[in-house]
Amino acid sequence: MARQSPYPPELRRRAVRMVAEVRPDYPSEWSAMKAVATKLGVKHAETVRSWVRQDQVDAGARLGTTTEDSVELKRLKRENAELRRANEILKAAAGFFAAELDRPHRY
Repeated sequence: MARQSPYPPELRRRAVRMVAEVRPDYPSEWSAMKAVATKLGVKHAETVRSWVRQDQVDAGARLGTTTEDSVELKRLKRENAELRRANEILKAAAGFFAAELDRPHRY
């Protein structure tokens, strides 16, 4: 199960917006991210950096897996695992019933 973020989605969106707004005031994007992280009480500037990068991917400005694709991929992986378990159960049941048919029966 995925770990829940301690930061609400609105804080993430606000941080991304703030980085875009204050970027011209700083010599680099990283320094703008550090400043925004400090202002919003985010423990690590790297967290803000990952939010900004993911937002860029979701907007199509950067290559990568979008949030929507990631959610779909996780759903498909869970479904695949469930189907594999069901197949194993069916194989075991088929083996059991095949063995029953091979046994000699008294009538």
